[in-house]
Amino acid sequence: MTAASPAQPAFSICVYCGSRPGTQAAHAQTARAVGRWIGERGGQLVYGGGRSGLMGQVADAALAAGARVVGVIPQSLVDREHAHRSCTELHVVQTMHERKRLMAERADAFLALPGGIGTMEEFFEAWTWRQLGYHDKPVGLLNQDGYYDALLQFMRDGVRGGFMDEEQMRFVATGSQWQPLLEELIHRTGFPAPMRLGAV
Repeated sequence: MTAASPAQPAFSICVYCGSRPGTQAAHAQTARAVGRWIGERGGQLVYGGGRSGLMGQVADAALAAGARVVGVIPQSLVDREHAHRSCTELHVVQTMHERKRLMAERADAFLALPGGIGTMEEFFEAWTWRQLGYHDKPVGLLNQDGYYDALLQFMRDGVRGGFMDEEQMRFVATGSQWQPLLEELIHRTGFPAPMRLGAV
């Protein structure tokens, strides 16, 4: 584990995203913009500890912008996801359960960017924990370019089918634009609104 910096971040946000880059260049651009936004506003990024795919993009951009970056990665994925050794803190844990627990503890809010089954599994667990009352932290889903359209439709079908309700849906903030969604999540934490530093 890398030694922690004594600086206290203005806020801490956990970002879930793909360990692959995906086929759309816009998704990587957004990951970098999110990381930069967090760093420029004195925040802390908590994420899965990898340096490949969108995970690496968001972490590299956050570090370059001065953010504290907390990476949490299971030992079994250190080689597969190429652990990011430049994190402010890099925690190598034994299980996915430990990973998700530590990420949740270190974050004030959660945001899912485009990703695969790992991203969706982490997002759904954070949402489930929220509706069960295990935490009261805001959860967001970035539906960039309609990436999560089908998933959102499935969730609405769950409401219509009687397996979910509108209160559960209200626990998740969704949007197609990353900056307003990030600002909403930070607002929901009760932290002061991060200072606007101009268009990104």
